[in-house]
This record gives sequence, structure tokens and C-alpha cells, in this order.
Amino acid sequence: MTDKDVLFSVTDMKDKKEFRKHFSILRENSKSPSKDKLIYERMMTCSDVKSADVILMYASFGSEADTWTAAKEMLGQGRTLAFPKCLKDGIMTFHIVTEIAQLTAGKYGIMEPDESLPEPVCTDKTVCIVPGLAFTMTGSRLGYGGGFYDRFLEKHQELHTIALSYEALITSELPVQEHDLCVDSIITEERMIICNEKQ
Repeated sequence: MTDKDVLFSVTDMKDKKEFRKHFSILRENSKSPSKDKLIYERMMTCSDVKSADVILMYASFGSEADTWTAAKEMLGQGRTLAFPKCLKDGIMTFHIVTEIAQLTAGKYGIMEPDESLPEPVCTDKTVCIVPGLAFTMTGSRLGYGGGFYDRFLEKHQELHTIALSYEALITSELPVQEHDLCVDSIITEERMIICNEKQ
């Protein structure tokens, strides 16, 4: 049975908890340095990323597609990079960092900035790199259950959103709800998928 065969069977699952468990295992089995390198190369040559005024970047953790290589390169180029800080009541803010050393381990060991660092001014030229467990071709996203990105992106709909994902995590169906926001594009080790091109 291939990864794709497994994906077609997930439509039988009843809720997001089951989906998250399934795709967490699948992502762990999919992760590899060679795939991360291809995703990194595709992201760095993406026109939206190259022309962005600010890049909102998460600090990859566990089996997530690597963001550290890109972050270090962008900071070395003098790009404006901001990382998320998760607060109480599902609120998330982004803070500009000028070096990786400004990130420290927070909840669950995920690296995050201090709240005292400046927040970026977001525009329609700002790109937000969005994490997730799985995605559909139309940009639907299975997150981790906290709703942090959905709340943040609801307030900042001007942003261009790009997800990083392994190809095996692109599926035909996810248990999305009305408040779950879609990403504009997805970068995998094989391709860039345009889901919701903004005019």
C-alpha cells in the first residue's frame, strides 16, 4: 500500500483527532533531509517570497518541513523576518528577529521570540509561511487544534499564505469547518500548488 492509498482511506475517519493522528504518523514517515532541501529551494525561488516586504516564518519543530535553513539564509540577506509567539486565549503575535539567537524555547520546546521585540507592519506584500499537518489541493488545512493561525489570519486577510508540506500529506478531503481558513499556495518537494491566487 502506498502513501496515496492511505490518503484515500482517511475519508472514513470521523473527526479531526483521528485525522491528526493519521497525518502525524504519515509526516514522521515522510520527513527526510532531501525532501526538506527541495522544499527549501522551491520556497527561496518563489516570486512571492522573493518580493515580500516581511516574511512571517514559524520555527519548524519535530517532523515539520524544515524552516531553519531558509530563515538563516534570509536573515543573512537582511530580510525582515518575524516569528510567532502564542499567548493566552488563542492569541498569536509575530515579532521581528534579526538573528536566530533571539529565539528561545517556549511551550513544548518550540522556539519563539520575546514579546518585547517589535511587531511587523503587515501589508499585501507580506508572506506568511503557515504550518499544518495536511492540506488539500484547494488549500484547506488541518492544523494542530489551537486555532492560533486561523484567528491571526482572519484579522490579516491581506497576507499571502504559503504552506510547506510533504507531497504525501496532500489529500483529497479534510474535516474543515467554516472558520478554517485556506492557504493561497502549498510548496512540496515535488511542486508548488496554487490554491487561491489573490488578485
